[in-house]
Amino acid sequence: MKFYKDGAIQPVPNMYFIYGDGGTGKTTLIKQFKGHKLVFSFDLSSNVLIGEKDVDVALIEEKDAPKIQNIVSTMIVRAFANEKYDVIVLDNMTSLQNLVLENIDGASKDGRQNYQKLQLWFRKLGMALKESGKTVYATAHQIDTGNGDGLSSKGRFAADMNEKTFNAFTSMFDLVGRIYLKDGQRMIDLDPENGNHAKNRLDNRKLISADELLKPKEATTKKETKK
Repeated sequence: MKFYKDGAIQPVPNMYFIYGDGGTGKTTLIKQFKGHKLVFSFDLSSNVLIGEKDVDVALIEEKDAPKIQNIVSTMIVRAFANEKYDVIVLDNMTSLQNLVLENIDGASKDGRQNYQKLQLWFRKLGMALKESGKTVYATAHQIDTGNGDGLSSKGRFAADMNEKTFNAFTSMFDLVGRIYLKDGQRMIDLDPENGNHAKNRLDNRKLISADELLKPKEATTKKETKK
């Protein structure tokens, strides 16, 4: 355990988690991040990154599935140690979760215990990412829960992950939001009071254009002058 006296806590890079329907631009958001990026593509949706010179992509193969936990853990650790990479991207956590769960189910028949193992593995992954010293961006598909007031989208959507696994993983993240299309524009909901999975510990923004993900609202510093 690390100990910091008198509030002298060392700052760490931010972690972002965005979920939404296919085609809403989750992978495209990678382009906003500055520096060299390593993208782990678990759903093989990497075409939008073709030609990006500051992006390296690791594509999952079918033969990787039975040992996906070991592969991800090993490559993540190597990425942490590589000064070339400023940003680590995990695209898409829904796909990764399904692969990991399939392996855990195959090794045990105790369904309840299996989900506990799933949550523990993702919690450890989240902690490792937090301690890496790298900016982290993760994505997931969304699920329509069918809840809400029947008149709006409030409270209807969640990341397509086991809820406890999602909570264990994203507890380390500074920003969680839902990306969606409205009137032809990509928007990101960061307001937990809407009832969807969301949080923003970076600033006070609750709803933003997707293009403004990495542009935190600047605090007003100018004092009004008297006329």
